[in-house]
Amino acid sequence: MIVTVTILALASLLFISGIIRPDLVAVSALILLMLFGILTPDEALSGFSSPIVMMMIGLFVVGGGIFQTGLAKQVSRRLLKLAGTNETTLLIMVMVVTAAFGTTVSNTGTVAVLMPIVVSLATSARINPGRLLMPLAFASSFGGTLTLIGTPPNLVIQETLVSAGYGKLSFFSFTPIGLVGFMVGLVSLLFLRRFLPRNETGKKTRSGRSPGELARKYQLSDNLFRAKVGATSSVASRTLSELNISARFEVNIIEIRRKTSARNQFLKTIDQEIAGPATVLEEGDILYIHGTFDQVRRVTKEYGLILLDHQVPEDRQPAGAEQYATAKIGIAEVMLTPGSNLIGKLVEQSGFREKYRVNILGIQRKDRLLLHNLKGEKMLFGDALLVQGTWKDIALLSAEQADYVVIGQPAEESRRVTMDNKAPIAAGIMLLMVVLLVTELIPAVVSVMIAAVLMVLLGCVRTMEDAYKTINWESIILIGGMLPMSTAIAKTGAAELLSNSLASSLGSYGPVVLLAGVYVTTSVLTLFISNTACAVLLAPIALNAAAQLGVSPYPFMFAVSIGASMCFASPFSTPPNALVMSAGRYTFGDYIKVGLPLQVVMGIVMVLVLPLFFPF
Repeated sequence: MIVTVTILALASLLFISGIIRPDLVAVSALILLMLFGILTPDEALSGFSSPIVMMMIGLFVVGGGIFQTGLAKQVSRRLLKLAGTNETTLLIMVMVVTAAFGTTVSNTGTVAVLMPIVVSLATSARINPGRLLMPLAFASSFGGTLTLIGTPPNLVIQETLVSAGYGKLSFFSFTPIGLVGFMVGLVSLLFLRRFLPRNETGKKTRSGRSPGELARKYQLSDNLFRAKVGATSSVASRTLSELNISARFEVNIIEIRRKTSARNQFLKTIDQEIAGPATVLEEGDILYIHGTFDQVRRVTKEYGLILLDHQVPEDRQPAGAEQYATAKIGIAEVMLTPGSNLIGKLVEQSGFREKYRVNILGIQRKDRLLLHNLKGEKMLFGDALLVQGTWKDIALLSAEQADYVVIGQPAEESRRVTMDNKAPIAAGIMLLMVVLLVTELIPAVVSVMIAAVLMVLLGCVRTMEDAYKTINWESIILIGGMLPMSTAIAKTGAAELLSNSLASSLGSYGPVVLLAGVYVTTSVLTLFISNTACAVLLAPIALNAAAQLGVSPYPFMFAVSIGASMCFASPFSTPPNALVMSAGRYTFGDYIKVGLPLQVVMGIVMVLVLPLFFPF
């Protein structure tokens, strides 16, 4: 027992100091427990096969799908319309929505669904995500105390009461005391948020401009129009070289999008391709034409195309980068080198389209933007060329350093562009996961794994490699390494000795003092063992202690349930705390500074309020 407590204390000190990475500390603690014979290898490694760890892996992939499809951005944009960009308003909204969600969905599932949305929300509002993610995790715990099914400890105390001959608790038995806890937590976090990470200023995360910034710089939204190939159009079944549209009308057909129908209509997608001389146009194709409005109108009239953008540029709403940059196709800026062989050549002689299958959309020459009639334009030293092509082809340009240099990192930018056409699929998968978690038709871990696999199979996560990249392995190792610690504590009798000693020693001082002892004991033990295991251990002890005093067991049982759920002072005490750790860039010290005071405040309030709702 002494060795176990010593290892736990040493690990806690290292977590707080931050001298060694948390995941390395967790694995080192496991090794020591095995070397001293406290845990067998099977017991020590059992945490990595735990349903909690597998669920976290699946949830990271689900979150990645929500991000990569742009679903998080779309939802956060709507939430911003409701709450604005004020940090206080956003924090309140995030906590209210999370707590409401957590009344029926597990706190881990709640955080997994909402975390990518909150990160996108914070980014859009120019707020450090760390200002909202810890409140998100804590609010999920508050939500679990609002209903009977909100969190496992609630069901544990009901089972203990029923086994002892007491009546069942109703679905809303927890709601009054849970609402008090939520309000206290919300107000406390409004004061404690001063210890959360602040916005980082003056740091440039990457060189080069994003697709959105490039689109604005080159005024692309004013020069891009869409035209559809109708049933009566004369361009159907003809190649672009045969039509020679670019030369005749001084416009560029830069991209073609067409529907690709699978047998399953659910999998219908939009296929995109860069327009080349050999491209054959088909009925229903959407042509993206770059040029002035008058020129584009002449093209559509000549060939019987259906112009989808009917207004003149001055009246059009800026389309942004989404018309030019998608998950498959992107834009980038290219600078000519001093000794480039392209200097003095015409754009049509550059070979960009023939060699690299990319189009030149614009040229920045000092303070001027050249956007039209580019084929006959000579390229000069110092010119910046805006090119469009597939991200793969743009990346090939980066390998060529003799004549030009690609500014920025195309591969990195391609991962930032969302697959908006997949957003409805991601929403459907997320809804399916929520329904399965709420109805509990199958185990929660199975529900999450199904959702994760569907995200990959249906293309919401680009590749399996991208799915692996969405997983934060530091958090997985941390939780997997610390879960067996509860086995060591229980195996050596340390937890039972502590709980029995406190209950027996405080019983003589009256029910209020005993209630405080039960709550504090539960709250402390939950830092080191799971809240469910903590409730299972302490519920019978609290029940027997109440019987010995001849008082109602209800306030003591609720103290166990709520104390087991309100655990905020450690990142590995609950899966939600661990899930937000990497995304919020938190240290162990952040949980101590914010979570520990919150946990203390909650304890004081609960000890005072519980007897009012459940008299002795």
